[in-house]
Amino acid sequence: MTEKELVLRRMMNQRIAGGGAGSPGELVGWMGCIQSQDFGQAKWAIGVRGAAVSAAVVDAAFDDGRILRTHVLRPTWHFVLPSDIRWMLRLTAPRIRQFCQTYYKKLGLDAEVFRRSRKVLAKTLNGGRQLTRVELGEAFTRAKINTDDIRMNFLLMDAELEGLICSGPRKGRQFSYALLEERAPAGLVLEPDEAVAELAARYFRSRGPATVADFAWWSGLTVAQAKRGWEMVKGGLEDGGGGGGAVAPPPVLLLPAFDEYMVAYKDRGHALPGEYAKKSSYGLKPVVVVDGRVAGVWRREMGKDGVELEVRSFGRLGKKDLAAVKKEARRYADFEGRKLAVVLPED
Repeated sequence: MTEKELVLRRMMNQRIAGGGAGSPGELVGWMGCIQSQDFGQAKWAIGVRGAAVSAAVVDAAFDDGRILRTHVLRPTWHFVLPSDIRWMLRLTAPRIRQFCQTYYKKLGLDAEVFRRSRKVLAKTLNGGRQLTRVELGEAFTRAKINTDDIRMNFLLMDAELEGLICSGPRKGRQFSYALLEERAPAGLVLEPDEAVAELAARYFRSRGPATVADFAWWSGLTVAQAKRGWEMVKGGLEDGGGGGGAVAPPPVLLLPAFDEYMVAYKDRGHALPGEYAKKSSYGLKPVVVVDGRVAGVWRREMGKDGVELEVRSFGRLGKKDLAAVKKEARRYADFEGRKLAVVLPED
């Protein structure tokens, strides 16, 4: 398989090329989950795949609970479906807790502290309450639970991993938390082998061609678990990538920070030239992608009257590429429902 064929098949499977998914929920379900520690950037990860008419559509899906946001897989936030959140947490939470042990010891967080904090959260959020970090912090203070330093982060993450809480709707610009049982009462529960197989199937169908090492990196599972997942599903995977001449990669993409096109692979050589690795934080910054390869970075500033995009290329862009950058910038502005002011590279 040539590098060009690999790029095209990954883009098609990720719904970046060849037609997008129909709704935010359909895309999140197809992808399994989507990294979302930067909420605004993660919304565009959905939008760039044609899965939403606008950022407002993604906001509505999130606030209505049709997509949730929690710590799952590696210890960071991801969008996930209510129907998937339980089995996925049961599978990946032990590995996340293992990763966090050093922090637990440093911060004095033990089983008794977590037992008390979960009790506070269950009582405070019971009855459909949806509260912000500040409001939950007040409840912890009343219960004499220390939230100094970054303890609050780990108290909330523990409750997420336990399947006690998940994201609620936003209150203005603030995120809220709700009880998972009240927010998503009918999630699917799978046995361990079923869960490994299901996660592997979602990964390889939506991000393949990929390796077991890529899957282990993305999922946070052990290499042994990743191999087992691959062995259980490899015979039933359909090749949705193609690679024929009917579909071509988009000429230019403005991908968000932590986009799955980059972060889903341990080896990012398919899209990231080595000389641009550090400049793009190894592909984790918002990146300009030309013909499937990172060619620059971009940033946005939201103002009252519109959105300003600054695009910095790592090399000279030709006239066609510059025109494609402007077109993609307009697509992003339309997604946000704002006027556009774009600053292109001077060279």
